Amino acid sequence: MDREGELSIIRAAYAKQILAAASVVNNARLEAALSATRREGFLGPGPWWMLRRFRDYVTTPDADPVYLYTDDLVGILPERRINNGQPSLHAHLIHQASPAAGEHVVHIGTGTGYYTAILAHLVGPSGRVTGIEYEPELAARTKANFAAYPNVEIVEGDGALVSFDQADVIYANAGCTRPAENWLDRLADGGRLILPLTSDHGFSAKSRERAASTGAVFRIKRRGNDYFAHWISPVAIFPCAGSRDEVSERSLAEAFARGGWQKVTRLYRDQEIAEERCWLRGSGWCLAYN
Repeated sequence: MDREGELSIIRAAYAKQILAAASVVNNARLEAALSATRREGFLGPGPWWMLRRFRDYVTTPDADPVYLYTDDLVGILPERRINNGQPSLHAHLIHQASPAAGEHVVHIGTGTGYYTAILAHLVGPSGRVTGIEYEPELAARTKANFAAYPNVEIVEGDGALVSFDQADVIYANAGCTRPAENWLDRLADGGRLILPLTSDHGFSAKSRERAASTGAVFRIKRRGNDYFAHWISPVAIFPCAGSRDEVSERSLAEAFARGGWQKVTRLYRDQEIAEERCWLRGSGWCLAYN
């Protein structure tokens, strides 16, 4: 058997292990996407920087792609602690987003594009993915990685401000303190927003390279003018440059300190919701209980 045949077997085993770690069952489409997507094709030449629990970054012994098929973060800008995220977390979140064939997915924070490629596999040739990346160096690498993908467009810019067509799925891969109005406006009827809200108490310009210390991911599903919210995961993730500010950071930190985010069921826009029903209130919106 040639090396590519061996790696195909390794990727198939990896896909099963990742879905098991993510507690995702009966998602053959996601398993196929994980199995088919070459992680090494999006991380540059090895050896690679692997972020090991309790050990910080260690380099792989050599450039054999087999080292990439574990449930580990890989540094894409390790000097700034920006990583290709943990596969089992992304598998769980993508499963919750449920991208379907023919849909339009907007991926906020593409990094170098590994999970963008998985999303592109899931929507297929009849669908499309718009990837938005804030970091110019990463955006340039991602554009090169997708040069041969007709259903993927990569845009450099602030994911909270870049305009895009109506989306069936908006998949945010950076920690916010508030949802961008642009995302809520452009989410299609029936669309799903994967929204990580993260608090790093005392977050400031001097600490932008640190991952947020407290976080929760919500799935927001739109039905007409209603937005239904559901907590789906804890998270620690790199901060989203365009969707953080000091006021909403303080409010979010206070909300996490109070607890109760697991009980949130609705996102309201421009409505007067009683204070006792709100878990988190921002300017013109709130996350609330029924």
